[in-house]
Amino acid sequence: MTQIQDVRDLIGMRSRAAYSVVALYAVTCLVSALATMEGMTSVWPPLGSVAVCVGGALILLASPGDPLPLRPSLALILVGPVSCGLVYSVMPVPASSSLQTWPLGASVAIYTFMCVRGRTLFAWVGLTLTIGSSLFWAVVTGQGIAYGLSFSGINVAPLLMATFFAFTIRPLGRSIFELRIQSTLRISSAAAASAVLEERDAQLERLDEQARPLLGRIVDGPDLNADELLACELLEADLRDSLRARGLAGSQLSQAARSARSRGVQVVMLDDRGEVPLDAPILTELTASAAAQLDSIDSGTVTVRMLPPGRSTLATILHNDSDDTHRFEYGPDGTIVEHSQV
Repeated sequence: MTQIQDVRDLIGMRSRAAYSVVALYAVTCLVSALATMEGMTSVWPPLGSVAVCVGGALILLASPGDPLPLRPSLALILVGPVSCGLVYSVMPVPASSSLQTWPLGASVAIYTFMCVRGRTLFAWVGLTLTIGSSLFWAVVTGQGIAYGLSFSGINVAPLLMATFFAFTIRPLGRSIFELRIQSTLRISSAAAASAVLEERDAQLERLDEQARPLLGRIVDGPDLNADELLACELLEADLRDSLRARGLAGSQLSQAARSARSRGVQVVMLDDRGEVPLDAPILTELTASAAAQLDSIDSGTVTVRMLPPGRSTLATILHNDSDDTHRFEYGPDGTIVEHSQV
């Protein structure tokens, strides 16, 4: 059984609520950008920064796999430096508001969840580049490296907490997934055992219903007459079909086989498909066609066989009588594709 372990399932990142959080995150970024336009030389870089952050959040949420695949991880590293660089390129010096550095907090949120998704090192690389871009802007604009570090270095704290959180939840998540797999296996085993017991009970009930009257008649006497002997033979054939042709038991073909046997035709039914089920429409088509063939036969021996899966021929009917032999082959759709006389 394939083990699919994705931490997104553990923390609900596939849910509608998660996408609602991303929508709220997008609104927050947009409001932050629009509310801090004072002194900006252009509105487009801040709006581009919003697009970068929101795109990063969607990538983080939608990318499958655990840990997060390499390509999305590399793309998310750039969210911080790119979004901050866009805003810094048009930001006034000095900044008219401390909120104008909002991309720092927005990108740290991305890096926080990267830790949860197993890419802690990538998150720290991204934060380092983001802080580096802030220091570069502060130095280039003459405000000094200390100033740049004062408003960007504080973002180390949330990422540090996320790192410890990831080291805690990810091993726990592996244990939860393992318990889930074991629980699924136990449920599957219990369901299979229950199905076996139900099938056994159904067979016993059917046997009791059909065989008990005749067995009682044999025990109580007198000797069976011709009709009762025929009923015993037909019952024995029905029970044999239920074991050797389970896929055909209880179908229209079973009734046709019983009628043919009552006319003196020797009918052998075999199901070699094993446990591979046949689609209901195809089985209906096959049994209806085969039943029509049996209804037209009054003598000889007929073998109806469903072939193993994977073959081009679904089933065959072989009819031998005193004159000749006829062979019918059925295609995957349950219809006759070839009729030959041997």
